[in-house]
Amino acid sequence: MSHLLTRGAIKEIADGQDYTKPVFQLLALKKLSANSSSGSGATDRYRLLLSDGVHSNSAMLAVQLNKLVDDSTMELFSVIQLDRFVCNPLPDNRRVMIVLEVSILQPGSQVKNKIGNPISLAQANQQQKGGPPVSAQRPTGMQQSSGFGGGNAAPMGQNLGRPSSTGSGGSGYGGSFANAMVGGSGMGSPPKKAQPINSLTPYQNRWTIKARISNKSTIRTWSNSKGEGKLFSMDLVDTSGEIRCTAFRDQVDKFYDMLDIGKIYYVSKGTLKPANKQYTSIQNDYEMVLNQETTISPAEEDAETSAIPKIAYDFRTIAQLEEIAKDTMIDIIGVVKSTGDVTTITTRATNREVSKRELQLLDETNKVVNLTLWGKEAEDFNHPDNPILAVKGARVSDFGGRSLSVLQSSLMEVNPDIPKAHQLKGWYDNEGCHQDAQSISDQRGGGGGGGTNWLSLAEVRNQNLGQGEKADYFTTKGTVIFLRKENCMYMACPSPDCNKKVLENGDGTYRCEKCDKEHQTFKYRLLLSANVADATETQWVTCFQDTAEAILGQKADYIGNIRDQDEAAFNQVFQDASFKPYIFKMRVKMETYNDEARLKCTCVNAQPLDYKEYSKKLIMDIRNLAQS
Repeated sequence: MSHLLTRGAIKEIADGQDYTKPVFQLLALKKLSANSSSGSGATDRYRLLLSDGVHSNSAMLAVQLNKLVDDSTMELFSVIQLDRFVCNPLPDNRRVMIVLEVSILQPGSQVKNKIGNPISLAQANQQQKGGPPVSAQRPTGMQQSSGFGGGNAAPMGQNLGRPSSTGSGGSGYGGSFANAMVGGSGMGSPPKKAQPINSLTPYQNRWTIKARISNKSTIRTWSNSKGEGKLFSMDLVDTSGEIRCTAFRDQVDKFYDMLDIGKIYYVSKGTLKPANKQYTSIQNDYEMVLNQETTISPAEEDAETSAIPKIAYDFRTIAQLEEIAKDTMIDIIGVVKSTGDVTTITTRATNREVSKRELQLLDETNKVVNLTLWGKEAEDFNHPDNPILAVKGARVSDFGGRSLSVLQSSLMEVNPDIPKAHQLKGWYDNEGCHQDAQSISDQRGGGGGGGTNWLSLAEVRNQNLGQGEKADYFTTKGTVIFLRKENCMYMACPSPDCNKKVLENGDGTYRCEKCDKEHQTFKYRLLLSANVADATETQWVTCFQDTAEAILGQKADYIGNIRDQDEAAFNQVFQDASFKPYIFKMRVKMETYNDEARLKCTCVNAQPLDYKEYSKKLIMDIRNLAQS
């Protein structure tokens, strides 16, 4: 069975050669118990003895893989494939291997015996130099060295310690294990030559990277029962990859003003920990936290640094979004196929009005996805002629099938000067603009939690939507056949964060009970009831400020003013808005009023019918039916 192993790989890896997914046999493993001094979060670690059939040497197992040993998935004599590993250099030119991802090709219970007659790499190196065998230099019972190469490495049976959450030098791992990694000193100046970002792991003690800041957030604050604080984050990129970096409290004051987007810096001694992928699209297993020992200094621009990109993208295609989980952060690039108008919504969390704008992005997969811009970005976006838009860190949503949202932490570029953008523009000008594309943002899908289905009004009733604990959502094409003018608006508090109804005091002032204030004026808020019909049924729908203004085609203030001053003009607004088709996104939920259960349907969004796009949808529905 020796042919299963990648013979000679251990020696070649020790000599610094790159290897992709080598296959080894596990000959022994040693549990390194956590030191009590390392804190309550201490974790045991495992050292492995690996063989390629020619040589054997030891390696460390990443703590996230401990479960493979604990549940006996990886047992002695197993044939394993190292899907991902790193070899960190030590000051004495040795290299220590950290196993990060592994596949079990053949369990030890099937193999049962050692494959080949491997000798330890340290012993082979000593024999090559003409010295006595390693076994003659060690007391009885000493086993394989823990490093790649060199016969003076720590013996396999020696406890090298365990990771610590705040080790010396801020690497995230301290104690004797970290000291062993750096030759036992645990201190000293960082190496003069910077190492690539993609080689950083929490198992290193001293390191320096040379990276460009591609993005930097504003300073954010928080306040809770545990106290107050502030933070900012930034993205660091070099030619090998990128990493997310965050600073808290004192480190914010120390570093924020000295760091500029686009410039290159040397960074040393940050704490490395597993990355939280919920907040970033960066493809790195680790993220960095600046600590008291972190040093950052500017690097001069030269021929080497000019090769560092300004932004590192990892683009996904629009077609791939259908298989990506909700709330995942991704990088996307596409042609802006259409640009919606700026609208205003009131957020539930803060009760504040926020501007939003929806774009449609198209790429070479001939799929279209809705992308939402917020706030100032929504208001300022004005790029005609189908520009190329690249977004780093867009969040995937399941609202309307699949859609995307640009966050505060996202980075957006219009017509970026990168090969992918030029390629996409050429495709669109020559082919894409003439082809029919399919939208993934309005597909038939799950109806809960904010997602939408394409349904008729009769299907909504027949499927008993809105009967569960959570509201259901659906999309339909319907026509407004009647608008109720009575009680269609009310006088609301003029405060930006309050939309509650005000009471007239009789002296020209208005009182808001929620704010507990009196105001000299008020603002009109629409609360419109509309009867919507399709080919199957009719449904009364409640429309709030934004959707009501979209359907009536006028602002609330204008409608409120003419209601008292020009009744004919007021009636004309409602007449003009009737019998027009829209694409409605609806929220439906069973609610109880005066002990009576009624199905309440609320219009979330109403877009005028685009006959061309709707016809494309119908064609795709017909094709899907023909294939089913």
